[in-house]
Amino acid sequence: MSIERTLVLCKPDAVQRGLVGRIIARFEGKGLKIVGMKMVSVDEPLARRHYQEHVEKPFFSELVSFITSSPVVAMAIEGENAVDVVRKLMGATNPQQAAAGTIRGDYGLNLTKNLVHGSDSLTSAERELALFFSSSELQSYTLDLGNWM
Repeated sequence: MSIERTLVLCKPDAVQRGLVGRIIARFEGKGLKIVGMKMVSVDEPLARRHYQEHVEKPFFSELVSFITSSPVVAMAIEGENAVDVVRKLMGATNPQQAAAGTIRGDYGLNLTKNLVHGSDSLTSAERELALFFSSSELQSYTLDLGNWM
């Protein structure tokens, strides 16, 4: 069993469309644990650091513009194989190709307005969590439901 932590962002479209609660429920329903959560207004320097791997791509400025357009809800999520589980729950990056039953498949509109970001690897998760959370903002606790899941 590999307990991991990963970053999830409910992007501006999730906040503006009132879907944050439904998105959180998907992760909690799968037995994942929220160990940190806050609403954040992402400024341009943070957006550039967050999307640093896309800096040379033609869509980089669109990513930065979108993520800074409205607050996001940042979550640190923990669980067994959390990185992969979160990515499966989110669905394909392009909502038009995402399976029904995934967050993006059910609620996403297009490649930019795809509601959520999740770290794509443990290495990315560590880097991204540090961008949005200090260690004192992350909690360690046991879910009493753990024995039932």
